[in-house]
Amino acid sequence: MKNRAKTDGARKWTAREVALNILAGIEQEGAYSNLELNKSLQQARLSTADAGLVTELVYGTTARRNTLDYFLNFFVQKGTARLQPWVRSLLRMSVYQIVYLDRIPDHAVVSEAVNLAKRRGHQGISGMVNGVLRSMLREPEKLRLPHNLPAAERIALEHSHPEWLVKRWIAQYGEETAEAICRANNEPPAVSVRVNTTMISREKLLEEMKAAGLDAVSSEVSPYGIIVHSGGNMALTSWYRDGLLSVQDESSMLVAEAVAPAPDMLVLDCCAAPGGKTAHMGEIMKDRGRIIANDLHPHKKNLIREQADRLGLECIEVVTGDASALPDCYPAASFDRILLDAPCSGFGVIRRKPDLRWSKSPEDVEAIASLQAGLLDRVSGLLKPGGLLVYSTCTIEPAENEGQIERFLKEHPDFRRVEEQDAVWGGAAAELSERGALQILPQHFHSDGFYIARLQRCDN
Repeated sequence: MKNRAKTDGARKWTAREVALNILAGIEQEGAYSNLELNKSLQQARLSTADAGLVTELVYGTTARRNTLDYFLNFFVQKGTARLQPWVRSLLRMSVYQIVYLDRIPDHAVVSEAVNLAKRRGHQGISGMVNGVLRSMLREPEKLRLPHNLPAAERIALEHSHPEWLVKRWIAQYGEETAEAICRANNEPPAVSVRVNTTMISREKLLEEMKAAGLDAVSSEVSPYGIIVHSGGNMALTSWYRDGLLSVQDESSMLVAEAVAPAPDMLVLDCCAAPGGKTAHMGEIMKDRGRIIANDLHPHKKNLIREQADRLGLECIEVVTGDASALPDCYPAASFDRILLDAPCSGFGVIRRKPDLRWSKSPEDVEAIASLQAGLLDRVSGLLKPGGLLVYSTCTIEPAENEGQIERFLKEHPDFRRVEEQDAVWGGAAAELSERGALQILPQHFHSDGFYIARLQRCDN
């Protein structure tokens, strides 16, 4: 990564150095925040407390970017846009601590920022950083947002989202709901796990977790889910290694439930990586039958395979290729169930990927909707009459969700909505189901935003 600190390789890096390196990578090289964070934490081998601080600084600074820049532009003479990217990242990270983190003394924030600037740059930069931050502390009245702004501008600034996206959500959902979405996107995501019911019941695993001192409760959204309020990285536990659980968001668990695969069925998962929903379907099928798990990217094949092996599932066959080419590989009307967990804008998972809000454009939504339509049209012919096709996304964008289903049904009269939902979504999510589909917004259950639609191919 460019412009990293001038440091002796043997010296242990501080939490803020690691955070700055990650933020600079996001800023300069377009790195994904979650991937860069995971990689850097593995390499740095920090204490649990320092790793937590790095996570807070990276996600918080990234999420609050335009609010931080708004404050900084009162104090940076030529504006933040003209700063070197790593200097801009350092100042943003420092202001985030001053404005949003009460537990870190302001003088410690300034001191550490100046030290980082000295190690990474030169005397002039460290002097500028020192001056900007100390001026902020002397003039706290400038660290307040203005009143009486138009709704979209106020929400975008207060909750730090692109104004074009806020305007879009206001038009789609109304001002109150749009603000609730933005507010929820800045909350830390819950830790939830899916129980592998081929090995253990949810009740039994919950008992084991509580006996081990974890603060864990049953999910109200999915009968397979457990919310873990404290317990660290669940992927490092023996329960995970032994295949008793998988780390998965509650909303995502509802997808396999919607597919409702039964033992001995032939199931197609069109865009399967990393394999969480594939494995869940295998568990629901009691590992009896066959699931064809396809993904476009060959390097992701092992991710799906590793999931299946860890969970003791033998019914999953992994293949790679463009999902639109699947009709060339399998006979028409041959699958009992099809899951198209489609590529999407990802607006439902912004709290997990805070940089995503800054990397998308309205044109991206249009392009992805066109791709989704093509995939849905192509793979639908592989479904048997009477079979179920589930279309899902991790976005809240109507053009990619309900709009996609309405278009498809107009053009494919041999399909209908499956509106008999009670046996499928019996938890808290059931009240959101409408016309054979479910739209979960991030604020509904403090889980990911998700869309799930169930379609049936009519018998001839």
